[in-house]
Amino acid sequence: MATVVTIRQLLESGVHFGHQTRRWNPKMKRFIFTERNGIYIIDLQKSLSYIDRAYEFVKETVAHGGTILFVGTKKQAQEAIDEQARRVGMPYVNQRWLGGMLTNFSTVHKRLQRLKELEEIDFDDVAASNWTKKELLGLRREKDKLERTLGGIRDMARVPSAVWIVDTKKEHIAISEARKLNIPVVAILDTNCDPDEVDYPIPGNDDAIRSVSLLTRVVADAVADGVLARSGASAGAGAEKAPEEPLAEWERELLEKGETKAEAPAAAAEAPAAEAPAAAAEAPAAEAPAAEAAPEQAAAEAPVAEAVPEHGAEAPAAEAEGSTEA
Repeated sequence: MATVVTIRQLLESGVHFGHQTRRWNPKMKRFIFTERNGIYIIDLQKSLSYIDRAYEFVKETVAHGGTILFVGTKKQAQEAIDEQARRVGMPYVNQRWLGGMLTNFSTVHKRLQRLKELEEIDFDDVAASNWTKKELLGLRREKDKLERTLGGIRDMARVPSAVWIVDTKKEHIAISEARKLNIPVVAILDTNCDPDEVDYPIPGNDDAIRSVSLLTRVVADAVADGVLARSGASAGAGAEKAPEEPLAEWERELLEKGETKAEAPAAAAEAPAAEAPAAAAEAPAAEAPAAEAAPEQAAAEAPVAEAVPEHGAEAPAAEAEGSTEA
């Protein structure tokens, strides 16, 4: 397996910094390397092994048609969650987590339908709409609120296959809902977190922006690899088995790029092969007229050869007449 991330990258991003020694969870003791200046230092060797484990899980989940919900509502995580989830076309929540977003998804789905209805309204064309300015203003505010809270999951048609969470202490409601539905949880574990709540933990710093960005990017890369694996499997199976979920636009672009790269060497290999039969076909074609001309020439010469014996036959006849006269 290729290296997902190096210890140097983890060090430069500050993944090894934990919380103060007075703010810790004793269950995290096995992930702690040492203590320095009143701060716990996380063992990055263990972090690497857990990163590889989580990476493989996310990749396999997406390769089998699953989706990963990115969750991070704290300020340090909002931008990274938004950027990486959009990059790989996955749903995300980087504002307030609404209670029941997973356990009461049927109601949330109705609000998503309402959001899509509001997006079809042209708020600038008051005359063409059947609404007054005041009513349009109220609808615009409703749309903005729904976009702010549900915009990241507007295309999520069902509960996710797994969730990626930054800061399990802050997102305890999301973790509680995921555990009720037996949805696997992949999360960053700081020294004050409970590892029993997480199925695929990654020991690390969940407060530093660079640390959160690096680990979220690793999970997004795993999603991208899973999408490529799923696309390759569906292409190999042919039309017998369709993918479980339709590919997003960015997924199709990745697939087309891969197919284009694969076809280029094949086309280069086929070009000489195509020229060789053409040359071979031209050679017999050029020889054929020559072969045809040879019989014609022989046929033209044949009467001449036949005519010569005829004249020769006349000569003995003339000699016979002379001898008779004599």
